[in-house]
Amino acid sequence: MTNIDKSFDIEAWCTERQITEVECLVPDMSGIARGKILPAEKFLKGLKSDAHRMPESMFTQTVTGDFPETYGLVSVVDQDVVMHPDPTTIRPVPWYTEPTAQVICDCYYTDGRPVNISSRQVLREVLALYEKKGWRPVIAPEVEMYLVKKNIDPDYPLEAPIGRSGRAETGRQAFGIDAANEFDAIFEDVYDYCEAARIEIDTLNHEGGAAQMEVNFLHGDSLELADQVFLFKRTLRQTAINHDVYATFMAKPMQHEAGSALHIHQSLYDMETGVNVFSNGEDTDTTLFLSYLAGLQTYAPMMMPLFAPNVNSYRRFTYEEAPINTHWGRDNRSCGLRVPHSGPNNRRVENRLPGADVNPYLSIAGTLACGYLGIIENLAPSEDEKGNAYILPKNLPTHLSDALIRFEQNESVRGILGDRFVDLFCIVKREEQETYDQVISSWEREHLLLNV
Repeated sequence: MTNIDKSFDIEAWCTERQITEVECLVPDMSGIARGKILPAEKFLKGLKSDAHRMPESMFTQTVTGDFPETYGLVSVVDQDVVMHPDPTTIRPVPWYTEPTAQVICDCYYTDGRPVNISSRQVLREVLALYEKKGWRPVIAPEVEMYLVKKNIDPDYPLEAPIGRSGRAETGRQAFGIDAANEFDAIFEDVYDYCEAARIEIDTLNHEGGAAQMEVNFLHGDSLELADQVFLFKRTLRQTAINHDVYATFMAKPMQHEAGSALHIHQSLYDMETGVNVFSNGEDTDTTLFLSYLAGLQTYAPMMMPLFAPNVNSYRRFTYEEAPINTHWGRDNRSCGLRVPHSGPNNRRVENRLPGADVNPYLSIAGTLACGYLGIIENLAPSEDEKGNAYILPKNLPTHLSDALIRFEQNESVRGILGDRFVDLFCIVKREEQETYDQVISSWEREHLLLNV
């Protein structure tokens, strides 16, 4: 990605491209784009007077659109916070015919303090811990998703869409070239749109599910990659709709198909020398790398609400090929933590636990927080797993409600992410859980209606 200097002239950028409208985007707790759409003239005028504002309560909104009561638990006053567009993130919105820009905003209180319950700020604060140590994390996400027929009635199960051949997939087509080509028209637009929007996706391949795809991103700065994943999800969904299908990042959208993950490759570099501190320059691991691995092993089970944030997320772990524990192994995909074969300067670990439904800012923040805790606590990992980790005991929570208890009760997690964020995140997710628990499913109607 080509960096834009923070001092660059947003007004000149908009004028040069004849921008008529600007979308100011703020990722909420679930990674959903909230914000405002403004005429370009009003957007530019408002930059000079901090006029772009939204209520702080937006960060408490659930995926269902509800606002849980937080009184007495977390102080969230329904006050305005100021939206500060980050100039490094301004991009065109390529699927509109009218020249439109999108820009990701950070939120601040009127006294200048950053909003510490903003997911982008949570990631910034974790990155600041690394910066104080003189380290720079580098990540590379891999995002899986499904294309599905338009599903107007949510009571009906999802189905694979019709491709170029006029038929829907019925079998497993992992890495199938012709199967991926069934949807060439969609992904040709996606690549064009991503290039226009400076989203640097690398490879595309067909995954194991029917019309399930994976897109890999080029490695880079953690915050930039979180921004790119956030924008990519929106880009793919909009592109798919333009082709009369849906794209979904649900962790487990279909009963008999594999779930979708968002794997996070991470490495760590010395900011002065540019050397990968996970390797000693030869083909051996540093003590720091092993402690980082141990931190992931120790704290990932407590950080699962950031890796599996929805009630549907935990269905993914019931299917083969999804990790069920935090064993680590060298190029062993059955492990939750995989160390790929690489040269010393590319030494990295892959966190295979997050689902595709995550908020990318929080899943990256949670991953890096685990590794950081391992380093500062000088933890030691288990021996690397050489066998099939899928048949070993589980050590991850199996439901969102269980995961939230572990998350909120761990003092180390609170210390690094902040009490206010942890408490509010749990409030939002428990509200979603309670709403879900009130739903009567088709399984209940099928098996209980006339039998009990």
